[in-house]
Amino acid sequence: MIEIKNLSKTFRTADGEVAALRDVSLSIPDGDIFGVIGMSGAGKSTLVRCINMLERPNSGRVLVDGVDMGALSERELREKRREITMIFQGFNLLMQKTCLENVCFPLKLSGSAGDKKQRRSRALELLELVGLADKAGAYPAQLSGGQQQRVAIARALATDPKVLLCDEATSALDPTTTASILELIRTINEKTGITAILITHQMSVVESICRHVAILDGGTVAEFGEVSEVFSHPRSAAAKRLVYPEGDAAATLIREPDERIVRVVFNGNKAAATPLIAHMAVERGIEANIAYASTRTIDGRQYGSMLLGIRGGEDAARDAIDYLTKHTDIIAEEVEL
Repeated sequence: MIEIKNLSKTFRTADGEVAALRDVSLSIPDGDIFGVIGMSGAGKSTLVRCINMLERPNSGRVLVDGVDMGALSERELREKRREITMIFQGFNLLMQKTCLENVCFPLKLSGSAGDKKQRRSRALELLELVGLADKAGAYPAQLSGGQQQRVAIARALATDPKVLLCDEATSALDPTTTASILELIRTINEKTGITAILITHQMSVVESICRHVAILDGGTVAEFGEVSEVFSHPRSAAAKRLVYPEGDAAATLIREPDERIVRVVFNGNKAAATPLIAHMAVERGIEANIAYASTRTIDGRQYGSMLLGIRGGEDAARDAIDYLTKHTDIIAEEVEL
């Protein structure tokens, strides 16, 4: 269990002090895949760097399995960091060393994997785990971005950590490669029980892999909970900005006098052979103008949201909401302008 209690961190700049984190409190269960998301400058990277004390908070505490990270001596902190490893957007591999040597490096530093032969054997096991056993003798410059990140993950796992911190680890990768890296993290989590904390600004990353999420806004926790709950029914303004990509589109729509705007959120609804909006028109006689839509189908289920213009005033909007919400994993509500 990782417990973050009343954490605050400020930085001194030429323009004065900047509060990166303000009284942040979170609990992250063992074995979880936990997402931290927010806009640029929200404090995400500062938060993750405070967990392993790469940044020292001004106040508050970080407890990992009951151990107060801020109270450790430098020697004790180095020992504890073997249990809390990190991967970055930039991979940070040693370019003059082969993939195998990169993975061996932390094993040599820690002295916990025996002699050179044992270190090589363990490193090869890890490269096999990330699907790169055939690249053991290659150098980072000979690899794609996704392959370099896989080597970085293998290196991070070398000391058998309990926690893997991922600071924008997929931001430099294309969507297909991102998906493969996230699937790798999911597989490692399932096989080892490692706790993974993903720092990201991409909603798709959190949706695809995380079980819980915290939304940071201006250095504070605007909202946190299960991904399905936060994304299907966001309460805070910060969460709504992230979850509903249409932003303020509803406020700029040109509407007829009797038209109401209804937002529909698909949270893993099982996709039907016939479109839901077409069914609504046929079965209830409700015509809907799709003013905005951002939906996708994953494994036969629909995710995303849309804005519907419903003519017929309040009664028609209420009837549409009633019809839509009878379907599993769909939330519909009228948007107040």
